[in-house]
Amino acid sequence: MDALHIFEKDTVAVALHDLKKGEVISGVTLLEDIKTAHKFALCDIKKGENIIKYGYPIGHALCDIKKGSWVHTHNVKTNLNDVLSYEYNPIKVELESVTNRKVNLFKRKDGRFGIRNHLLIVPLVGCVNAQAEMIKNELLKQYDTSFCDSIIVLKHPFGCSQMGEDKTFTENILRKCVLHPNAGGVLVLSLGCEENRLEPFMEHLGNYDKERIRFLKAQDVEDEIQEGVKICKELLDTMKLDKRQEEDLSKICVGLKCGGSDGFSGISANPLVGMFSDFIVKNNGTSVLSEVPEMFGAEKILMARAKDKKTFDKIVTLINNFKKYYEAHNQVCYENPSPGNKDGGITTLEDKSLGCVQKAGHGYVNDVVFDDEIIKSKGLNLLNGPGNDMVACTNIASAGAQLILFTTGRGTPFGTFVPTIKIATNSALAKKKANWIDFNAGQIIEGKNIKDVFNDFVDYIVDVINGKKTKNEINGFEEISIFKDGVTL
Repeated sequence: MDALHIFEKDTVAVALHDLKKGEVISGVTLLEDIKTAHKFALCDIKKGENIIKYGYPIGHALCDIKKGSWVHTHNVKTNLNDVLSYEYNPIKVELESVTNRKVNLFKRKDGRFGIRNHLLIVPLVGCVNAQAEMIKNELLKQYDTSFCDSIIVLKHPFGCSQMGEDKTFTENILRKCVLHPNAGGVLVLSLGCEENRLEPFMEHLGNYDKERIRFLKAQDVEDEIQEGVKICKELLDTMKLDKRQEEDLSKICVGLKCGGSDGFSGISANPLVGMFSDFIVKNNGTSVLSEVPEMFGAEKILMARAKDKKTFDKIVTLINNFKKYYEAHNQVCYENPSPGNKDGGITTLEDKSLGCVQKAGHGYVNDVVFDDEIIKSKGLNLLNGPGNDMVACTNIASAGAQLILFTTGRGTPFGTFVPTIKIATNSALAKKKANWIDFNAGQIIEGKNIKDVFNDFVDYIVDVINGKKTKNEINGFEEISIFKDGVTL
């Protein structure tokens, strides 16, 4: 196969490999060269007419486009506008029955389950990042940590010189990280004079497990490294007793994320992830989709799947509030977020969004989660946050996801503090960056039956849940990035 005509009413097709001018593809004579994953017109398209892909408009023609022409940023413009009004037009959703899978998990005192037994060292302020790293390094020298999945320092540059909502957002992210079910033990490290004060932070943790979460204020002790190592040894002694127990996928919350997309993202990897979202939802588990700007242009698809009017209203608030954030900074809400997306064949934000939301499968949207909340509802959730890879993954993980399915057509080594499974949209990327990529969805483009690929995908995810390390874990790429929108003092 040379090109893919995704939906019958689409007016463009996607090249599955580099195509040459003069070739006849899908009954169309190409008028110019078409790069892999880019689009060409299947019919004459007049100036002002919509370009249809995935069955929906991805923008309109800036000029007359002849059949067989390359369709991209030079001749297409977005249809997106700013804040909109929406009508609630629900649709009925039915998911296929599936077989559940057994997995082995760590049960926490609060009743949640982790897929890892991590020791986290969480600085409350960037001033003690280096001390946190020194505690980790000394601990690795002095103590057998082979039973611990990983010791992760959640370094960040914030926690002081922040005000108002910006400061509160930092506090909330760190609080949710400290309470994450993948953490078997946590050392919260304070400097002592920061805005993100230790005592209020402890209060905001609520009824936390005092055996598993410990605190250290560096200015109160003579040698914070020695004291930190001592506390972490005590935490590890407790963690040594932790054993996995058999449960099922209803205890799993999986994050859905894409980064560095290409023209194949909405054809291979994202639909595959969407199938897994439906699979886990059908098994009474949880999935969460974030990246609000990458819902713009496809938000009505999600709104139609809201479980009720209250949830629909929350989705409208989610979308329009993020557009207002753009407006407050005098920015347009429809700019394609990455030059790499364009190089990979993504033309407009609608083009990316219509591919992006496929990660959410076909289930009902059961809830919308905002900044200070963790995920509480089973089923598919939407989460507030930007599209930036590091920030979005931090938001998703801190909200309670035990792992993230991360699709990419361009490739990225990044991973956050939960296992971050990288899924390549094409085989060339999977082969070239085998040190980054965990699973190759490009097999679908090459003609392998998607159900067979999906079965392999489920097997791989179950292995990861049971302890198999992802590439980001093997490489030690376990980072966070906290969203910032305020004044620095």
